Amino acid sequence: MPKSKVDLYAAIRRDARTGMSTRALMRKYGVGFNTVQRALNSALPEPRKKMRPRATRLDPYKPVIDAILKADLTAPRKQRHTVKRIYDRLLDEHDAVDVSYQMVRAYVAARREEIRLQAGKGVVEAFVPQTHRPGAEAEVDFGDVTVRLAGELVTCYLFAFRLSYSGKAVHRIFASAGQEAFFEGHVHALNVLGGVPTGKVRYDNLRAAVAQVLGLSRRRVEAERWTAFRSHYGIDALYCQPGIRGAHEKGGVEGQIGWFRRNHLVPVPEVDTLAELNAMIDRWDQEDDARRIRSRPRTIGEYFAAEQPLLAPLPEEPFETGRLSTPRVDRYSQICVRMNRYSVPVRLIGRTVRVMLHASELVVYDGREEVARHERLIARNGSRLELDHYLEALIRKPGALPGATALDQARAAGRFTPMHDAWWEAAVKAHGERDGTRALIEVLLLSRHLPHEHLVTGLAAALKTGALTADAVALEARKAADVDAGPEELPQPPSTTSQTAIAPLPAAVRANLPPDKRPLPSVAPYDQLLRLRRPDHPTP
Repeated sequence: MPKSKVDLYAAIRRDARTGMSTRALMRKYGVGFNTVQRALNSALPEPRKKMRPRATRLDPYKPVIDAILKADLTAPRKQRHTVKRIYDRLLDEHDAVDVSYQMVRAYVAARREEIRLQAGKGVVEAFVPQTHRPGAEAEVDFGDVTVRLAGELVTCYLFAFRLSYSGKAVHRIFASAGQEAFFEGHVHALNVLGGVPTGKVRYDNLRAAVAQVLGLSRRRVEAERWTAFRSHYGIDALYCQPGIRGAHEKGGVEGQIGWFRRNHLVPVPEVDTLAELNAMIDRWDQEDDARRIRSRPRTIGEYFAAEQPLLAPLPEEPFETGRLSTPRVDRYSQICVRMNRYSVPVRLIGRTVRVMLHASELVVYDGREEVARHERLIARNGSRLELDHYLEALIRKPGALPGATALDQARAAGRFTPMHDAWWEAAVKAHGERDGTRALIEVLLLSRHLPHEHLVTGLAAALKTGALTADAVALEARKAADVDAGPEELPQPPSTTSQTAIAPLPAAVRANLPPDKRPLPSVAPYDQLLRLRRPDHPTP
């Protein structure tokens, strides 16, 4: 027997073409006369008749619900009926105790859209396909991402600049979504793309660009620095409508941020710095050129190769993306920038300095001289202190070093190592609390002239030999620098026939030498010569 009604009709029609009678077909397939006639008239069975909907307890109240939904078409958007409000009115005004909330919710979900269509309001969600000209249009947006930065889970912001024709996108992660990050993201993206779109670039109403939205139109009062930035690069901005409707106007970059986050930032990346993460993002952007978007016949890179020559050229002069401020240095040798505090050298206490705030760092200038550079803090009411900035004050107040906040931050950052602590402890035992701490501060001052790793090596070597002075540490650090430099990089003395080269002792031999307990040399006997003065006039 045929498995389905279509198979039954096909079998009946096949046997009928061989000359089998209607009665024989009825007897063979066990069907009635009408079924055979319908099979002979059409190869497809007629659609099954829909059953009449069964009556429900909600039927008497459906006209009431329809009237409420029709009234909502002209009501203010924020004062329209919710399903719960409709249900409450049915209970209060019509005593509909036999109706459940689930019945009202299912009916309203299906009926609300039907009433909108009947009233000519149109479909709520309708998307019109768009065709973009190469090199003309782009979209820009920020998206939040979570990153484990130096072992701590923090929220950062992903900047995305996407060309509409090719789908080529450039990304950058910043600690904030402020104007500095907005500008730096543009500069990086335009440099990577090698040009500027000649048409509209779509933006939402982010505060870095828009100071005020003027009514329901697309006119905006722009931030002054953003207007200057647009003028410098020749960007023609188009601002989307506020809210979720505006997000649909730049759906390309909205979807791009979600795709990038799901494919490259899952699981949560673990990095030490944002610079390390951005280097990874640059590599991912290059790899994405080999990807095809949906059913496009060519890759992103192939489309971009045709689009890139059509971009407008970049300006020759750069644009300063940082924000300039002029704070005053307080008595703690700190400045306050965006509700965070940063240290500067103590010699600048009481003076006004210039600060250039970038998206990821902060640079401090005294006149034209750069005096400090800090990584920008993400949270507020924090502090970032550099121990080196306080050394001139600590050399006069060595007792303040053990409890200094800058020392705690240097330990946390790894710049003040356990070797520093071990050498400090030995120097305090040898010279006392005050002089031992001063010796350590003199060692820390050496870091301005010697690399950190060589200085740590010098501390270790000096600690082994019991030489607990800054001069001994400097000598050992310079020896370590000479070893790392190699013989080809060291200055060679002029070769002479009479000069004999003396090889230095190996480090292992020097480490096992007994401590030198001889007293330090003194020049006191030579002071006696100063007392013998020659007479003004020679004796006749």
